[in-house]
Amino acid sequence: MKEIIDVKLKTRTVDVGKCKTDMLVVGLFSDAKRLDKLNKALDRKLDGAIGNLTKLGDFKAKDGASSVIYGNDKIGARRVMLVGLGEKKKATLDTVRKAAAGAAKKSVEMKVKTVSLALHTALGGRLDLPAIGRACAEGACFGSYRYDEFVTESENGRLGSLKVELIDSEPARTKKLKEGLSSGAVIGQAQSYARTIANRPANVIYPASLAAAAKKLARGLKTLSCTVLDEKQLTTKGMGGILAVGSGSQHEPRFIVLKHTPAGKAGSAGPKIALVGKAITFDSGGISLKPATNMDEMKLDKTGGIVVLATMKAVAELGLPIGVYGLIPSAENMPGGASYRPGDIITTFSGKTVEVQNTDAEGRMILCDALDYAVKQKCETIIDVATLTGACLVALGRYMAGLMGNDDKLIKQLQEASEQSGEKIWHMPSGDEYAKEMKSKIADLKNIGSKWGGACTAAAFLRQFVGDAKWAHLDIAGMDMFQKATEFSAEGSTGFGVRLLTTYLMNLTGTKA
Repeated sequence: MKEIIDVKLKTRTVDVGKCKTDMLVVGLFSDAKRLDKLNKALDRKLDGAIGNLTKLGDFKAKDGASSVIYGNDKIGARRVMLVGLGEKKKATLDTVRKAAAGAAKKSVEMKVKTVSLALHTALGGRLDLPAIGRACAEGACFGSYRYDEFVTESENGRLGSLKVELIDSEPARTKKLKEGLSSGAVIGQAQSYARTIANRPANVIYPASLAAAAKKLARGLKTLSCTVLDEKQLTTKGMGGILAVGSGSQHEPRFIVLKHTPAGKAGSAGPKIALVGKAITFDSGGISLKPATNMDEMKLDKTGGIVVLATMKAVAELGLPIGVYGLIPSAENMPGGASYRPGDIITTFSGKTVEVQNTDAEGRMILCDALDYAVKQKCETIIDVATLTGACLVALGRYMAGLMGNDDKLIKQLQEASEQSGEKIWHMPSGDEYAKEMKSKIADLKNIGSKWGGACTAAAFLRQFVGDAKWAHLDIAGMDMFQKATEFSAEGSTGFGVRLLTTYLMNLTGTKA
């Protein structure tokens, strides 16, 4: 299989006008009345080309817009890409991240080898330089990403790598950019790793092969360990939810337990935080079969678990001084002679019984076992992430994920991480009124509620398995994929949640960008 594009990131102190590069990238604001100092200097060297573009209205500097001007013997760059930053008063770190992503995407399309980013100069000190460095690195990884492992044709193929550098003429500013670039590279590459594993089809990634990938990852990282429970061990432990969902498939279910144990005092206390991710490697709906249309997208129903896997990668590589569990219940939900059925009553790991009314509400069935496992490990905080409900997609569209939970402080911490990471979330309810809908007459619970508020009732179901732990649930349905390419990314998996969860954990430990 072909390797994904290798993004090499660095900083360089150099005069922007003299910088020798294949593509120099600068930003412009749509509401700016005149060119800033850097763009004004470049405009003079380019014989007024930038000014002409803006005056003619051919480049309006709107968010996502870009235009390429070819260099001359007065500047070092072979090309200059103008990237729109939108309105200056609305500029955030995500403005920078998207601008870097758009520049990287365009550069890959043009088969550019080296890209030099000078986006920060347009901001005039409005944002923290290390944070800008991190956002640029994350954006460059995101925009350059392509999933083409199985494309064998070489004609008009893309390059195997992209060199991206953040440049400034002042060594002090370059140093600050580098501070953020280092962590941004780790996070950006972890997100690309997530996108690749999530994009792989179900005949390549199934519970056992996902477990093998987790073990391989852990072998390469000192602070990360991996234990995998197979079907026999799941049976012994009584993890009935995971076993039920995986019963119809030839691929037996697995429960992957990753553990980050940092050195020193932080590691001696043991993990207090658990990240739990749903990894249904393919979701046919089981006996309650899904419609055929777009069923191929159900290979992405493992996204929550993959996001946890990639976040654990980032946590270990960043060396965060906090113990973290990464818990990934994995099964393939298929119809078959041994499949669990509507009407079945399943005894979960917690001992609670669940009446199955729809086998396509399978994510909550595997998550409840993993959540109770986290409780038994005495985790004080539990965050689960899952492509859980179509209802969340109906409620929020493809613009943000749903956030539910039982602790106001945890909710606020995740909202803050959302602002910083650019991965948008929206707080939704999951209280007692929704939990009442999940009560069964013949078991403790049933696995679906009424027609309305499906994202909220699903979260209320999960809430029954977290005990006294602080808990948050991220329903990322609708955020797991781009159905078509955007200005900032190719189509396919987004890896949504890696930046969000890593940022949350960095904030918790006081780790700077």
